[in-house]
Amino acid sequence: MKGSVKKRGKTWRIIVDIGRDENGKRQQKWYSGFATRRAAEAKLTEIKASLQSGEYVEPSKRTLGAFLVKEWLPSIAASVRPSTSTAYKMICDKRIVPTLGSVPLQQLSADQLNKLYAQLLANGRTKSKGALSPRSVRYVHATIHKALSDAVKWQKIPRNVADSATPPRRQSKKPKTWTASELRTFLEHVEGGRLYAAYLLAASTGLRRGELLGLRWRDVDMEAGSLAVVQTLLQVNNKLDFGTPKTEKGSRNVWLDTHTVAALRSHRRTQVAERLAWGPEYQDNDLVFAREDGTPIHPDGFGRTFARHAKAAALPTIRLHDLRHTHATLALQAGIPAKVVSERLGHASISITLDIYSHVLPGMQEEAAQTVADLVFANG
Repeated sequence: MKGSVKKRGKTWRIIVDIGRDENGKRQQKWYSGFATRRAAEAKLTEIKASLQSGEYVEPSKRTLGAFLVKEWLPSIAASVRPSTSTAYKMICDKRIVPTLGSVPLQQLSADQLNKLYAQLLANGRTKSKGALSPRSVRYVHATIHKALSDAVKWQKIPRNVADSATPPRRQSKKPKTWTASELRTFLEHVEGGRLYAAYLLAASTGLRRGELLGLRWRDVDMEAGSLAVVQTLLQVNNKLDFGTPKTEKGSRNVWLDTHTVAALRSHRRTQVAERLAWGPEYQDNDLVFAREDGTPIHPDGFGRTFARHAKAAALPTIRLHDLRHTHATLALQAGIPAKVVSERLGHASISITLDIYSHVLPGMQEEAAQTVADLVFANG
């Protein structure tokens, strides 16, 4: 591997052999503008080392904004969920490019990323003045990290500077949940309503909103008392579409209790009557929970309806998603192993379950300690 240092006028430059092209012709690169011979020789040594290790990156003036918008986003669009692609684009367009878009990709530093995070934490909202939450800033960091990781893989940059950046620390929040009594009050309030079975299923299984509204009858086995999560309802740019669970663990079988199975049977009879009433205008998507004409229920509208019912029942304010947290919390308090709860929820790992519901565990440990002691000393 050859290279040389030469003086040109008052500055020094280096010439490096970087290999041969597909036709066997030698390829060289020139780097100019070094103030001293020592600086030029140091750069030459660095380039030779990167060539030797296979980490050499062709110099480029490509900006971070150009890479994100023109290369990265179009390249990954087909490999991620539409909702994920939309989220990445929003973060790039509104959070990253306005501030760092003009920075050369190969000159981006961890310090610049840290300053971006601090700016977003101070005044990062786009529609209104105010701070962006630490959680939202972590999403920005995750997007940048993913983009730069791909840039390293595609040999656009030698290393991922986001590895050295410091995003806001993850803030653990105790999920808002209802007690068993409060959940019972809610279910009694909505019993008899058209979507009673949907609320009961959400509370008894911890299904996510998209999993619930994307569930098909073909994926429900009422004889066995189980369902398979294989389809979800997605909301992308306010348009509804169907997709698959985001992770491998998200595709799962969930067992049902007898109360929920009975509610589903009753709901199906009601839906058959609706289908007959609509006749040929009924749009059969095989959805367990749909509008009266068979079309999908909009997730936001479903959430708002849940909130109205909760308010009418004079219950503490929680989100529809908090029925999932309520199910997990009640299951853990009932002594269901965390591994089983994690599998029912479709978490990627049990560590996620333990992290989210860590507030439930101390009381369980106290009870476990006394239970074991009672077994040992019961006959003492």
